[in-house]
Amino acid sequence: MKVLVAVDDSRGSHRALAWVLDHLFLPAAAAEHGEEETQPDHEAAPELVLVHAMEPLHHVMYPVGPGSAVYGAASMMEAVRAAQAENARNLLGRAKRICKQRGVAAATVVVEGEPREALCRAAEDAGAGLLVVGSRGLGAIKRAFLGSVSDYCTHRASCPIMVIKPPPDDDDDGQRTNNR
Repeated sequence: MKVLVAVDDSRGSHRALAWVLDHLFLPAAAAEHGEEETQPDHEAAPELVLVHAMEPLHHVMYPVGPGSAVYGAASMMEAVRAAQAENARNLLGRAKRICKQRGVAAATVVVEGEPREALCRAAEDAGAGLLVVGSRGLGAIKRAFLGSVSDYCTHRASCPIMVIKPPPDDDDDGQRTNNR
């Protein structure tokens, strides 16, 4: 089974990857000591794919006077695209190192597009058996206004999806809350 984990720079994404490594893959220490594997002999170990959705670039217009504007220079757009690609490489590189430290081999994929649509498309294209995404823990009102990648994927992904929720004591930004 191919397991896709959505990776970005959020705490929810980090929690999702940690959950997958803790629960779906045989820990490296257990494998080294010959402990019983979690998968029966007739099943192959799951394959891990880390996927990052890179937001599309939108052309930028700058006002240059009353009633007129000019598009941003092509060189600026190229610089932003290069920065996005570098950020994606860094994020996936860090996630891959975490997997390697845990004794799990992982492939990486960068997809372009709105994250919620790109993740669903990546899962379908890869023939994924499971898509795992982190959640920010938005309430119903914020989710309605801001949208939710996990909610969108839950309803539209072509494979089963697992949403890793934040701990109950985290607020929307991942900060601890004080109940006074």
